[in-house]
Amino acid sequence: MTQTIHPIDVLIHKRDGRVLTDAEIQAFIHAIVHRTPQKQLVTDAQIAAFLMAVFHHGLNPQELATLTTAMRYSGETFDAAPLNSFTVDKHSTGGVGDKTSLLIAPILAAAGLASPNADGIPSICVPMISGRSLGHTGGTLDKLETIPGFNTQLTLDQLLLTLEKCGAALVGQTPHLVPADRILYALRDHTGTVESPYLICASIMSKKLAEDLNALVLDVKTGSGAFMPTYDQSKLLAELMVQTGEASGTRTVALLTNHDEPLGRFSGNWIEVWECVDILRATRIEDRHPLSADLIQLSNLLAGWMLHLAGHADSPEEGAKLSDEILLSGAAFKAWLRIVAIQCGDVSLFHDPAAHHQPTASRTLTATHSGYLASMDCKQVGWAVQRLGAGRAKPGDPVSAHAGIEMHAKLGDPIKAGQPLVTLFSEDISLLDEPESMLRETIHIAASRPELQPLLREVITKNTLSS
Repeated sequence: MTQTIHPIDVLIHKRDGRVLTDAEIQAFIHAIVHRTPQKQLVTDAQIAAFLMAVFHHGLNPQELATLTTAMRYSGETFDAAPLNSFTVDKHSTGGVGDKTSLLIAPILAAAGLASPNADGIPSICVPMISGRSLGHTGGTLDKLETIPGFNTQLTLDQLLLTLEKCGAALVGQTPHLVPADRILYALRDHTGTVESPYLICASIMSKKLAEDLNALVLDVKTGSGAFMPTYDQSKLLAELMVQTGEASGTRTVALLTNHDEPLGRFSGNWIEVWECVDILRATRIEDRHPLSADLIQLSNLLAGWMLHLAGHADSPEEGAKLSDEILLSGAAFKAWLRIVAIQCGDVSLFHDPAAHHQPTASRTLTATHSGYLASMDCKQVGWAVQRLGAGRAKPGDPVSAHAGIEMHAKLGDPIKAGQPLVTLFSEDISLLDEPESMLRETIHIAASRPELQPLLREVITKNTLSS
């Protein structure tokens, strides 16, 4: 006779620093997902106590793998087998102006469309399940939904059909995908346990692995705009996710990338789509906006790893070159139009994306003196974007399509007095003052050029994991 595992025993064991068994973790997650108002298998108080115990004691590799797997299979999962293709995705830990998904998905789709399998399905498929903005970071779904008609809420059957037709899909999490994460995430937000790298890892990896991936490339931010406050903590999170992904049988690589300023030229919702469309349409390097250079570089780095893992490039470096060639060839733009059209979006806007940007209020901050753009707290810049209406303070808040900022310089650039530094956009003129003060406070101009960190700080693979 199997002994019943009670949730109170599980949380007490973790509270006391004991290693949980697979059966204990699986039983706890099962109780979370299958409780009802009439049958409280586990209470919110017990879940909160479990989260706090994990926050203080952490999880060993086996516990983390088991927790992630239990969460992954707590609801429905995507089955990629009918595609008979290489499935790969990327995930970012969140950033300001981070819109790489809007470039990477069509780049990989174009590569897959160029070499279909025997069934005529793209040889690479990207089932990109994304999230919404929260706190100081932006959300891919909010950006996509500024495209009139674009449907991010596909069923898993619709996701499969979309991938068969165009090799990539940009969608949101279904109500039944990884339900355990929804419950745990909501309580983490209320219990001061959001920052636990173990809980972050289980949350991210359970959702990504539910996509049935062959490979996953992670963009783990470090620097003033990163979610994790220090480089060592960002690296720990990257290592935990690589370790967990590899344990599940999914090739996993993490790139530690610097995030001390907004990525690219724009931060917001529609304006980020506009920036990506400009990049996708540019068929010559000289047609690219110079302030989008870091965005293009990071997109190529991430796509390069994805192409390499998918067997389309002999190395990540060759993959990055191939990624840029796909961009400049126009193939990625054609793939983008195909993805948007299949997901019911209005592609006519992409003929003149600037014309669709219609804020009702704007203001430009200029430099008070000459020097070099030396530093900024990128997280504070993100909060300024949020205050303009482009982000949300809590889940469910509405966001503005046209709010955001345009940066006119990058860190290290020479600055002249009176030169524009940043332009603010909003759909409510009363929302301009506070973000302006926040930006003036955090953007610093110095007499000498600052020493800057490289965009790519480190690559974490299964072969580089700390012992």
